[in-house]
Amino acid sequence: MEILRVENLVKTYGKGEGQVKAVDNISFSVQKGEFVAIVGASGSGKSTILHLLGGVDRPTSGKIFIEGEDIYSLNDDSLAIFRRRQIGIIYQFYNLIPILNVKENITLPCELDGQKVDDERLNELIRNLGLENRINHLPNQLSGGQQQKVSIGRAMIYNPAIMLADEPTGNLDSKASEEIVSLLKLSNKKFNQTVIMITHDLEIARQAERVITIEDGKIISDERN
Repeated sequence: MEILRVENLVKTYGKGEGQVKAVDNISFSVQKGEFVAIVGASGSGKSTILHLLGGVDRPTSGKIFIEGEDIYSLNDDSLAIFRRRQIGIIYQFYNLIPILNVKENITLPCELDGQKVDDERLNELIRNLGLENRINHLPNQLSGGQQQKVSIGRAMIYNPAIMLADEPTGNLDSKASEEIVSLLKLSNKKFNQTVIMITHDLEIARQAERVITIEDGKIISDERN
């Protein structure tokens, strides 16, 4: 079942001779439960694509459908609600709230939405993330790998339609990087979570089922591993 469809997506910055086309008329689709890596060099446009998929930035033209919803037909308030409920984003720099502990950071999307936390799902997530002994710790009391695990938990708490990971291993050593990729694969297989991961690391990208390569804002290859 198709969960994401991108149609003729364009994103430009600037005007006239100084205009830059960061995303240049790309189209692709993703099936529910796929694990897709989007790779490319710095400046290739892959992070811009992630921000557009995540509803963080609006395209110049083109459409993005998530579970059949044309997300950019929504007004800003409706898009913010849709993004919180249907799109989980894992950032390279974690973006945790420093005054909230592990449990509070993971459940933050539910609190912002005024929704009751599903304790069973929360406890299962914390177990799978290996954070049982850290639930009352603040972010500055955690290692980089542990902070990224909290970020993954926060992205997954709502069981979103799509989970987006923006260079999730960019600030981690090799051991922590392996753990984070293993957790993404676990969420993909165990929870049938659709995962789209942005990375410049080809070795990490090869662990996905499918690799889309971006160059100068265009898709130059789309291959299955």
